Amino acid sequence: MNHLGDTNLRTRTLRFMALLAADIQDQIAWLGERELGTTDVVEEAKLLCRVSEGLAERGVFGPADLRGLRAIGRRLGEIDTARVGLWANSLTTDQAWDDIRSLTRQFLLTNLGDWRQPLPRPARPHTDDR
Repeated sequence: MNHLGDTNLRTRTLRFMALLAADIQDQIAWLGERELGTTDVVEEAKLLCRVSEGLAERGVFGPADLRGLRAIGRRLGEIDTARVGLWANSLTTDQAWDDIRSLTRQFLLTNLGDWRQPLPRPARPHTDDR
């Protein structure tokens, strides 16, 4: 077991789930001027949900946490990423994000006692400074 690696992955998962649980206004404010694709958000969240399977095997997440993450992963898997564009637009037009928000809030409430958590630091916008 790589304790530091597991701790880092747990923290990353919880922070990303906090972003998915946040109110729409907070999510849009977090995005700022960045143009983040819905597909990127879905793939990152699904990856964290899959990685959490191994974390649960090592005792980092409990059975209830894993059930919550699996439910989130299933709902994310139902989003048709072939037909979506920017996450900011999808947040306000796709009912799936309301469902995901509810699931992630329940997961954080079970895991941390409150769904209101610090959001991850936004990634820097990509620049081509060759």
